[in-house]
Amino acid sequence: MADKPLDGMRVAIVCATDFEQAEMTEPRKALKDAGAETVLVSPKPGEVHGMHHDQMGDTFKVEMTLAEAEPDHFDGLLLPGGALNADQLRVIPEAQGFVRNFQERGKPMAVICHAPWLLASAGLAGGRKLTSYHTIRDDMRNAGAEWVDQEVVVDGNLVTSRQPSDIPAFNREMIALFTRQRAQTGQHPLAETVQEYVGAQELGTKA
Repeated sequence: MADKPLDGMRVAIVCATDFEQAEMTEPRKALKDAGAETVLVSPKPGEVHGMHHDQMGDTFKVEMTLAEAEPDHFDGLLLPGGALNADQLRVIPEAQGFVRNFQERGKPMAVICHAPWLLASAGLAGGRKLTSYHTIRDDMRNAGAEWVDQEVVVDGNLVTSRQPSDIPAFNREMIALFTRQRAQTGQHPLAETVQEYVGAQELGTKA
């Protein structure tokens, strides 16, 4: 079986409280299963709450605040959605600066549901092909993005999806994008990561 393709990769998961829980926990599991270390980053210390649409979900420990997090110490970024979470993050200058740092360095970003709001507020949506939850379609277009209604969209270092039902496709393309980043930095040969890892995962599913 191939080595895990994201071994040694460190991914920041940035969210405020009241995020869509499945959009954090399921991609986080996919990243961990692929070998990545994940760190839950939030504006305030303590705990954040997940949501199942409009119902309260579980509580999660904040592992690092935005003030403590150094973008240069991370290799990738995951932004879960949820309207309340995304609406909080988009107006926080530290959150805007954090995502700008990733874009300036061409690091991979996985962004789902309402989370593209932060890209728009950070001035990063213009000229990008992306998707999001349908209710913020006009916001994305007004920010200069090419918005499309697809379960997953990959545009350079950015992968986006619309909603929880898109998570399987989102996870697949997120792992592929982050793996390509590893290959470009010379840490893993591409043919021995994406193809072998996906093949191994498929065999495990069939077993």
